[in-house]
Amino acid sequence: MEASPGTVGGMLQTATSARGDKPFLMFEDEVFTYADMDDRSAQVANGLREVGVERGSHVALLMPNQPEFLFAWFGAARVGAPVVPVNVALKGDGLVHIVDHSDADTAIVHADLLDRFEAVRDRLPKVRRVVVVGAQVEGTVPWTQVSAADPVDADHGDVKDSDLMMLMYTSGTTGLPKGVTIPQRQVLGGSLLCAFAGLTAEDVYYTCLPLFHANAAIISIWGAFGMGTKIGLGRRFSASRFWDEIRQYGATQFNALGAMIPILFKQPERPDDATNSVRIVVSAACPKDIWEPFEQRFGVEILEFYGTVEGGLTMAGTDAPPGSIGKPLPINEMKVVRDDDTECDADEIGEIVSRPIGDMSFVTYYKNPEATEEKTRGGWLRSGDLAYRDEDGWLWFVDRKKDSMRRRGENISSFEVEKVINGHDSVLESAVYAVPADVGEDDVMASLVLQPDAKFDPVAIMQWCEERMAYFMVPRYLRVVDELAKTETHRVQKAGLREEGVTPDTWDRDAAGYELER
Repeated sequence: MEASPGTVGGMLQTATSARGDKPFLMFEDEVFTYADMDDRSAQVANGLREVGVERGSHVALLMPNQPEFLFAWFGAARVGAPVVPVNVALKGDGLVHIVDHSDADTAIVHADLLDRFEAVRDRLPKVRRVVVVGAQVEGTVPWTQVSAADPVDADHGDVKDSDLMMLMYTSGTTGLPKGVTIPQRQVLGGSLLCAFAGLTAEDVYYTCLPLFHANAAIISIWGAFGMGTKIGLGRRFSASRFWDEIRQYGATQFNALGAMIPILFKQPERPDDATNSVRIVVSAACPKDIWEPFEQRFGVEILEFYGTVEGGLTMAGTDAPPGSIGKPLPINEMKVVRDDDTECDADEIGEIVSRPIGDMSFVTYYKNPEATEEKTRGGWLRSGDLAYRDEDGWLWFVDRKKDSMRRRGENISSFEVEKVINGHDSVLESAVYAVPADVGEDDVMASLVLQPDAKFDPVAIMQWCEERMAYFMVPRYLRVVDELAKTETHRVQKAGLREEGVTPDTWDRDAAGYELER
């Protein structure tokens, strides 16, 4: 049966007719063509129907990066059953919240993650069936059964392009994670960003970011699909394996988030660093001071972008000054506003707000009209991010609104302080955050992960900071940690650090008698 235009089934059928024999997905030593994706997802669609999944069912996916994730996702979408990608690091209350809040009646779980799912199974009364990938477990449905169904007539005419295709939950950095609703017709939105970044059908995309996150799912997977290109999928980000996987797949473009570029740049130099196929890196939050050195070392071009799962996209093209997040893409308006919603002057810091143009729609949070209303208050999407626009119209990111600090009357960007600290030879990465000051407002604290075999020299780091930032920005407290807790998209989770505060192993500049020059 022919699927309705604008649905996942319709897109798969169209792609198979146009380029069925062309490879789409490369995963380690496996290759799947566009026709394979159509066929495998059709089997899963009918297999899910056979075990009771219907249009309107919600399907939670608790799976690592692997082809079966996509077969399950595309297959459920062809049934008209929206998927709920679940962060594979979640357990306990966090796992219960997303699966239960999303009203999932079906869960597809990888065998390696089944223990943590079973640990909360009695708290998930809405889940009626569990499909297990990678093992046969009593009381569950084996993936081999679901994925072996007859693929004929996988698409039914009742599935519409307006049907919910996905509930993508936020990271929950400002409260409980919220479910962003994404209809089937909007799934190709990621290809717009890819097109602006210069991706063509002749390119090879690569992602090692988690498929439960919008960057990998919407920008990389569906972006590549919409552009008719190939994509290499990595299991996870590994600095030591990264460039080897790039070469294995012949990748010409990849996305980088969070600390990825700084971590890659701090790896030991190799003679073949620039011997790779990549021409474009689409990056979020690349530090200005390593932008051009990274390009020269690895022989690539960095295009900075900014965006959230809720919306609001910018891109910095080749004419942008290094460090800028660019200008709004033509799918949205954007401005920088004060707390009273009046627009900021040039170089004045305020919150980024945006609104869609054309067919794009505003975000809606699942079962949370209050959060939806607040997020879109006044007809503008509230980002929670601070930035400024320069005289030439380029936007410059400053900090997350909740991560900015105020010390003795001065506003401080944790993002700016981290960029300086991370430039020190002994530091691999850092997290800067506020702790209560003795005299009110905030003091600045930094937790550091040192380079292998590096010695902690707080005075040297203080001197480094003094030479490169205003005195009031220099951290009072330094603490060395083995690692920084991060989300799966490499964003540091600062809430726990702020809660720990000043620990017994923290170096205190004031207690050490170190005085800043002013």
